[in-house]
This record gives sequence, C-alpha cells and structure tokens, in this order.
Amino acid sequence: MARAQIKIRFRTDRRLWEVDYRDGAGVRRRPLFPTEENAHAQATKLFKTLGRRVVTTNHDITLNAYATTWLLDIAVEKEPATVRSYTNLLNGHVLPVLGRTKLRDLHRSQIKAFLADKRRQELSKNTVRLMKAALSAMLSDAADDDIIDSNPALQLGRRKGSRADKLSAAERIQKVRPMNWEQRDTFLEAASPDRRYGVLFAVLAKGGLRPGEAFALKPDDLDLREDTVRVERAWALGRVKPTKTAEERLVDLAPDLARVLQHHLVWLKAEGLRRGRGEPEWLFPNEAGHPFDVKKVATVFHRYRRRAGLPHFRLYDLRHTYASLLLAAGAPITYVSAQLGHANPTTTLRYYARWIPGHGQRWVILLDRFGSKLEPKVEPKRRFVGVDDPQLLERIGSPGRTRTCDLVINSHPLYRLSYRGMV
Repeated sequence: MARAQIKIRFRTDRRLWEVDYRDGAGVRRRPLFPTEENAHAQATKLFKTLGRRVVTTNHDITLNAYATTWLLDIAVEKEPATVRSYTNLLNGHVLPVLGRTKLRDLHRSQIKAFLADKRRQELSKNTVRLMKAALSAMLSDAADDDIIDSNPALQLGRRKGSRADKLSAAERIQKVRPMNWEQRDTFLEAASPDRRYGVLFAVLAKGGLRPGEAFALKPDDLDLREDTVRVERAWALGRVKPTKTAEERLVDLAPDLARVLQHHLVWLKAEGLRRGRGEPEWLFPNEAGHPFDVKKVATVFHRYRRRAGLPHFRLYDLRHTYASLLLAAGAPITYVSAQLGHANPTTTLRYYARWIPGHGQRWVILLDRFGSKLEPKVEPKRRFVGVDDPQLLERIGSPGRTRTCDLVINSHPLYRLSYRGMV
C-alpha cells in the first residue's frame, strides 16, 4: 500500500507556497508559506510526525530543495547505512557545487565535468563512483516524479571495455582470497569447541551462504532428511530483508555438515529451555536470543583465525572458500552458481575462473573415449592379383582401366608398365 503524500506546490493565484497534506485525523490541511524553503521546512517537520512521502509539483525545484525531502523519503525504504552514505556524499560533495542548479537545467556534460574535477582533486576512484551513484539515485526518483524527463547521470562514463572498468573489476576480484583445504579444516577445528559460533562458521565454509543469509536461518529451514537448507531471507542492520537476488534457493548440505546441524538443533533446544525461551526462533541466536551482528561474528572469526595460526582472511572469505574448493574439485560451474545464489553463472565465472581446472588436462582425449564403437566399419582393401586371369580382369578392371578397387595399384607406374609389356 502506498504511503500518503505531503505535496508542495506554488500557488500562482496567491504567489505563495502551499503544503498540502492530511493530518492524523484525516483532515486536509493546506498552509501557505512565503518561500519554498519555508514550505520544505514545514514538510520536513510533518514527515517526522506523520511519516508520509514528500513530493513536489515544482518543476523549477533546485537540487538543494529536492535533496532535503528525498533523503527523508528514502529513510523509510533504504538501509540506514545507505541513507547515511547518500547524505554524506550529497551534502559533502554534490550539493555544495550543484545544489543551486535547477533539476531541469542539469545536463550530462555538467555532471561529467563535476566528476572529472573531483578526480583532479585526487579523491579515490571509488569515492567518485559512489558520489555519482548517490546523485543518479536521486535523479532517477526525480524522473519518476515527472520533475525531469530523464536521469542525466544514468550510465554516465560507462564505456564498454574501458581501462577504468577493467581495473575496477580487477580490484574487486583481487579481494577474493579463499582458504585452501588444509587452512579451512584447521580453522573449523579451532572453532569447533564453541557451540554458538563453530557450527555457524561450518555453514559458511561448507554451505557457501552469505553471512547475512546464515544469520537469518530458522530451524524450520532445515530439511535433514533431504540434507538441504532453504535460504529465503537475510539479516542486516537489525532487521530481516530479502536475499541479495530477492529469490529463495535450496542449498545442498554435505553429510558431515548435516550431522553437525542435527547435533546443533538438540543443543539449541536445550539451551532455549535452560534460558526459559522455549522453542528457538533462530538457528544461530546470540546470547539474547536474537540473530547475530556481523561485527560481533567477524571479531570472533578473527579470534579463532589467529588461534589456528592462519594469515589474514575476512569472514566473507569462508563463502569464497566454499566456491573455489568446489570448482577446483571439478564441480560444474552451473551447480556452484545455483548453490551460491548468483543471478547467473557469469557472476560465478567472473570471480572464480582461476580455480576452474584448465591447465595440464587434455580434455580433447574425451572425444576418443567411444571412438572404436562409433567409427563406421571399413572393408579391407583388395589387392590386385592374377593379371593373367581374363575373367578376373573383366570383373575388377585392369590397372589401366577406370574400374578398379584399389586406386593405389591403379596409379602405380610399375603396374602400368608391367601390364603393357614395356618392362
């Protein structure tokens, strides 16, 4: 259901700005203000008390004015971390330069020049990219509100095959640093005595789930008869959200991991009874019975990593470990991609191609595996014998004639001369 709106419009008949909304009792209110800034300030106050979407019909609105209400509006739908990032990027970089520009007067060349100037200020490429992303998100909503015809920042600077794009992709792929078999087993052995965290780490390393997906698992998501777990939600910033691809999937469990989870369920129920909570709601609850916080889990992860004597890895590297070990063992990339929950195998290939066996194996020999059964039978070649037999010559042809069963014999010069009596 769409949220009610707080509309801001300019009344040409009164030369004043109007804020149009309905109060908590449903009564329509339309106070007037001398300036647009005053109207937006009132709309901001109403947003905080009524929680309604602020829109404007002013096609001459500036970036400053639109950003004020836009940041309030997205706070209802976006993650808090995203809202903070957009606020800091817009207020710290974009609005001081472009804020007084009217939305309808903003052009691609102006945005392109702004981003280039930021790069000349020696800001990191990633910071400039995030800056453009925040501005583009705001302009997309302005286009949806019919304030502008289209988003001038959409796909700006994305040239296919550019060096910048390749370097950016290389930087992301470089962060993929999985453990090998021995390192993985050493880490899991070091963490296994911890009943609360050890099984969680095993699920990340042997199930390939994203940390947020594992935090949001519930006991009913497990099917230990089929050795599968259903992944249909994630936990982030204190609340449940859809998975990254907004789709659920079934993840296969190795028999050893299924047994570990079976013992974990027994311990989990006993722990819930001991603490007076009854049936557990979450598969991996913290001491308070709520899903884990990623920062806390990362801290525990590093504690056991150091205890195992391993070099630096990130918590997310357990997921990378799962994917790389499966691919290195010869698992089909389509299977691994489905287990990971990637939108398509191309994503899996981009990040894990170097772990797919390719060198040192002559796969072409597989083409000869059934060659002897598939090749057609060929009759053995006949040899020309008995040139003095007239009936044989009549039936198969002489070396000098066109009819013969052996072209090699027919074309050999010694046979030609011999038959003609020249040697």
